[in-house]
Amino acid sequence: MSYKGSALVRLVIFFFLALLLTESGVAATINTRSLTSRKSKQTVSESQRAKKRINRLARSRASRSRKARIVRAGHRRRRYYERFTASSFRDDAIEGDVTAGEDPVVRQAALDALGNMNGTVLAVEPTSGRILAMVNQKMALSSGAQPCSTIKLSVALAALNEGLITKETEIRLGRRSRMNLTDALAHSNNSYFEALGRKLGFQKVSYYAHQYGLGELAGYGIPDEQLGAYPTQEISSKLGGVGKMCSFGEGVSMTPLQLGAMVSAIANGGTLYYLQHPTTAEEVAAYQPRVKRNLDIASLIPEISDGMLGAVTYGTARSVKVNFNEEEILGKTGTCSRAGTRYGWFASYANTDIGRIVVVIFLQGGRPTYGPKAAEIAGRMYRDLYDHNFFVTKTIAPADTADVETVSAPQ
Repeated sequence: MSYKGSALVRLVIFFFLALLLTESGVAATINTRSLTSRKSKQTVSESQRAKKRINRLARSRASRSRKARIVRAGHRRRRYYERFTASSFRDDAIEGDVTAGEDPVVRQAALDALGNMNGTVLAVEPTSGRILAMVNQKMALSSGAQPCSTIKLSVALAALNEGLITKETEIRLGRRSRMNLTDALAHSNNSYFEALGRKLGFQKVSYYAHQYGLGELAGYGIPDEQLGAYPTQEISSKLGGVGKMCSFGEGVSMTPLQLGAMVSAIANGGTLYYLQHPTTAEEVAAYQPRVKRNLDIASLIPEISDGMLGAVTYGTARSVKVNFNEEEILGKTGTCSRAGTRYGWFASYANTDIGRIVVVIFLQGGRPTYGPKAAEIAGRMYRDLYDHNFFVTKTIAPADTADVETVSAPQ
């Protein structure tokens, strides 16, 4: 009995322990499944299709990011910031200017327009060659500088004279790009004029440049005037050859007086006058125009006039119109740099019913110096002249041919 009792007790205890273990195992299983289920719901929240789309987007973003890094790196390699050491401004560069024979209205307009920019302003009466004002005469009479894109005027006249083009002739600049002379002048397109230069060749380019006054003194009896420079042979192909000479004057040094004389010939129909700078009232009263030579360009002037007008209307010189819209202005800008100095040119003339005046602006300095800035200065000067009734009271009449002397180069 005691054996059976103890066996029964052991059996009850075993059964009870087994029951506890079973319940404990079920609870553990339930808890485990519950935790696993909740974790699974947090991780897998998208369909298979959505997962594939997310993976594609991730790969795309990574690819774009790699490309962006490559492009940015490429831009860093290609980007070039030119450093300028010259100043675009000056304090008192007009000291020493001889002004007694200049037109006081024109000179004051030039002074006000130039302000403190490091440059010179030349104003010429194109029908006589008389210099009406020359601000910063030391710079104006210097050996000059690279003409930049103002050289395109000489090249255009040469190509027209040779019959290579008309103002409507288009030149292929690329697979899908063509341009005619009018737009090439207005937008100062280098490729167009490089092509013209190569078609002309150095000998013809040089011949016409000298005909229009480059490489020789522009003035008659003007003390301290320097010559500038024009190459005797085509520049090296490493520098761009004749193409670069014709697109922005590589290898050429041109003075403001030379450019003023050439633009005066365009403005007056083809007479290249010696520029003269009266220094006293007596010299003004006894002034006599002196012709250097007559250029055969009268029929060509309408061919380039549209491009020069286009430069002011919608091209590189449209900054003129910031200050002046009342009269028709025709011109050509130029911008280039050398040895840490930047040049800004603008040569123009006012084509009014009463008369014409040629204005040449030449600036040198740093980043604020460029052709459109020179054009803006010219616009301010035209504005000032207009407000002082210059085009009404200062009639620029053609010179009496009886009083015009054709002379050879001064010794």
